[in-house]
Amino acid sequence: MANKNRWLIALSAIAIHLSIGASYAYSVYTNPIHDTIGWSTGQITLAFTIMMGLAGFAAAFFGPFVEKQGPRRSAMFAAVLFGIGQAGSGLAVAIDSHILFLLMYGFASGLGLGIGYISPVSTLVKWFPDRRGLATGMAVLGFGTGALITAPVAEILMNAVGVSSTFYILGVAYFIVIILGASYIAPPPEGWMPAKMKRDIASGEKVIKKDLAQMTAKQAVKSRRFWMLWTMMLINTTAGIMIISVASPMAQEVVGLSAAAAATMVGIMGIFNGGGRLGWAALSDYVGRPAIFITFFALQLVAFISFPNITSVLLFQALIFIVVSCYGGGFSNLPAFIGDLFGTKNLGAIHGYLLTTWSLGGIIGPSVVTQIYSSTGSYMPVFYLFMALMAAALIIALLLQLDIKRQEKQSVKEEEMIA
Repeated sequence: MANKNRWLIALSAIAIHLSIGASYAYSVYTNPIHDTIGWSTGQITLAFTIMMGLAGFAAAFFGPFVEKQGPRRSAMFAAVLFGIGQAGSGLAVAIDSHILFLLMYGFASGLGLGIGYISPVSTLVKWFPDRRGLATGMAVLGFGTGALITAPVAEILMNAVGVSSTFYILGVAYFIVIILGASYIAPPPEGWMPAKMKRDIASGEKVIKKDLAQMTAKQAVKSRRFWMLWTMMLINTTAGIMIISVASPMAQEVVGLSAAAAATMVGIMGIFNGGGRLGWAALSDYVGRPAIFITFFALQLVAFISFPNITSVLLFQALIFIVVSCYGGGFSNLPAFIGDLFGTKNLGAIHGYLLTTWSLGGIIGPSVVTQIYSSTGSYMPVFYLFMALMAAALIIALLLQLDIKRQEKQSVKEEEMIA
């Protein structure tokens, strides 16, 4: 396996994530499905809610399966589920079956999405021991930008061949691309390192920074560090999804942005979501994952403190972009952080457990902002709530950093005693 090109491994992971990331383009189907068979918007969006809610829990449930079966078989299984889910959605539209649509787009695609998301990640971390953040950032960037490719393609296809045929074509396309990506992915030999990293270590230019521990998924879940990271991810994800879910009406009400300008802002948010995934992850290779998460919560705390008093349209949008970039950056830094804290032995399974925050954040964020706005007619209480949450997350991030440093010092002392 060592003769494989690790950059092609990364490209394969990106191909898988680009395909399943197409699920974020779901809104382009809403009006065409409504116009074709008359389903209500609520009926149509229910499938997307099921898919996104299921994805994180599927990642957790199938994490051990991914570790046992390996990235290739797992990704191929995801290709079957996601491909059938998308193509089957076309059949559901063709025969006007809402139940089948929920089963295909909601459940089958949701399972494929969750399994496909985690399948290549642990392997990618092992191929890039020198650049963990960059490696996972590239893959997750693919997930974040999949919708940018799918949305215009789906629009063109629906105008040309109709909704059902679009689902058939894209379902087959996703299946082929994921299978191609899966066919090349394989883990490196135990302890593999790139040649330059070996030379740097031999010459003394580089010192290997050992993972804090090597834990199984069961051991990790019993540790306080796992739950500190889980809480941080839940708050970061909930805030990001909350902002994404109401960005347009919030900007129009708080700073008087026009509907057209708000729509443009939402488009730019997609760029910051994707760019944050790569940029923050690449930066973490130099400053460390704990420092990145501390930065996330410090920046977002400033943003939520500022939101209630902002009158500047540009400043409001800039802070929105920062929150969204931190949301994307949280996902891309997570696998590398898991490797740092718990090792790579069971990274896929641990990653799956932590991705339950994805599903929970997707449920909590939009529902909280909707309920608060319905009750008060204002977004101000939302800002105050997330201000408190960000302060709590910042404290947890600082405590986690102290805990990591304490453990590192303890490990050095133990090694010196043995020597």
